[in-house]
Amino acid sequence: MRHFGHLSPTVRENLFHREPCEFTAASPVRTLATALGATLYSPATRPKLADDVLKQVGRGVVSMVLCLEDSIDDADVGAAEENLVRQFAELDARGAELPLLFIRVREAGQIQDLVERLGPSVRRLSGFVLPKFTEERGVPFLEALTSAESASGRRLFAMPVLESPELLHLETRTDTLTGIARTLNKYRERVLALRLGVTDFCSAYGLRRSPDMTAYDVQIVAAVIADVVNVLGRADGTGYTVTGPVWEYFRLQERMFKPQLRRSPFMESRAEELRTALIEHDLDGLLREIGLDRANGLQGKTCIHPSHVLPVHALSVVSHEEFCDAQDILQPERGGGGVMRSAYTNKMNEVKPHRAWAERTLLRAEVFGVANEEVGFVELLTAGISG
Repeated sequence: MRHFGHLSPTVRENLFHREPCEFTAASPVRTLATALGATLYSPATRPKLADDVLKQVGRGVVSMVLCLEDSIDDADVGAAEENLVRQFAELDARGAELPLLFIRVREAGQIQDLVERLGPSVRRLSGFVLPKFTEERGVPFLEALTSAESASGRRLFAMPVLESPELLHLETRTDTLTGIARTLNKYRERVLALRLGVTDFCSAYGLRRSPDMTAYDVQIVAAVIADVVNVLGRADGTGYTVTGPVWEYFRLQERMFKPQLRRSPFMESRAEELRTALIEHDLDGLLREIGLDRANGLQGKTCIHPSHVLPVHALSVVSHEEFCDAQDILQPERGGGGVMRSAYTNKMNEVKPHRAWAERTLLRAEVFGVANEEVGFVELLTAGISG
């Protein structure tokens, strides 16, 4: 797999100063956690799920979650499990390149049961998404995952979802976060990334953000995100990759505010039609939220519609300016610290305070690539749509 691998070599050469690397399900955890990108969710009840998965590979998707939880009716769980087993067998028989595939379960007991029922096709599975994760609920899930991994001989990752009311409520948040950290640390090698259930956070207070607002405009949600990153997303080696929340809009809605996308980069790239299309599909809010995700320490994003994948990936590509800054900061001769003017002569690069940012940026550059000097997200979006 590689990001933007669905584009032709010529197109990639025009876009990238350094192209995205190839990776597999067996790659190091740090690489895979960064490479998740836009993780596309799909209900496990879809009758042509195998076809859907392969179709999304052709659109650049590299990670998918097949959901047995909130996206399906309670009465359909048994049929959805049977469908998953059939669809995994079909995917395995086809032998085609697949994205990283995860199953979102409801209860810990489903993990061992599904691994046994999948049989040889379990080799197409990368792990499980664990809902409403707390210390109390998380231990049985992770113990079940460990047992399933041992029984199958397959490396299986966990992606806990942080979405419980105990995490949202102020009076229980600190204890809940401390307990989650304690549990995750015991199973660190199996935890690929942490996912945020912002829809559940909003639900606890009867809220729903409009397409004109990001998760960070809902202050109660923004506060939880900040605390999760504070405790679980630290850059000192103790933290985990925390992914961005879902963007739930993909249809034309009545707009309350002016569009948030500036016209200038689109005019410069002669891509006004693309700008209009993004606004009509409420993706300007998505682009703003992706930027805020990164500014607040989150990587990648949960997606529920294929149209969200390319914007997430385009904005994950490292700009040429970011790459130059990161390389300068990490020069071996600068190990003792110091400060310097950036190669673009528009900012200060301070070696010690910016080191963790530079290391994270170069890891993102490895899996998403580095754009050519004159290439921005508009060109990446345009190429992805037409490519």
